[in-house]
Amino acid sequence: MIKFRTMTNKRDAEGRLLPDAERLTRFGRFLRATSLDELPELWNVLKGEMSLVGPRPLLIEYIPLYSTEQLRRHDVRPGITGWAQVNGRNNISWEEKFKLDIWYVENQTLLLDLKILFITLYKVFSMNGITDSSGISAEKFTGSKE
Repeated sequence: MIKFRTMTNKRDAEGRLLPDAERLTRFGRFLRATSLDELPELWNVLKGEMSLVGPRPLLIEYIPLYSTEQLRRHDVRPGITGWAQVNGRNNISWEEKFKLDIWYVENQTLLLDLKILFITLYKVFSMNGITDSSGISAEKFTGSKE
């Protein structure tokens, strides 16, 4: 997935990455606040690797942590925006995100995709629910509680 780089690779003395808040650049904060950091993903859509709408792709390292039910999110092509993004994005728990992704997989229609695109455009242009005030990414997924 093609993305703009919004953070540095700064590390502490032991070589561990610093927290997101310390690595996010000023320009990166702007890109994330306006969702402009997502624009390069349109290239992935044109190449057929992604869809406009679908569950957001997550880090490959998370796959072994998924439950059997959570793996169902891979039954559809990943998207730039999705049901979980328009219903909370990084302000909801991982469990809720997965439930919303699975609901989308089970209920996917052209009309639902159009609804998600419309809500996404509204949120982007109104800057409503785009990111939390810090512009920081979601917490790392550490596995399902179920």
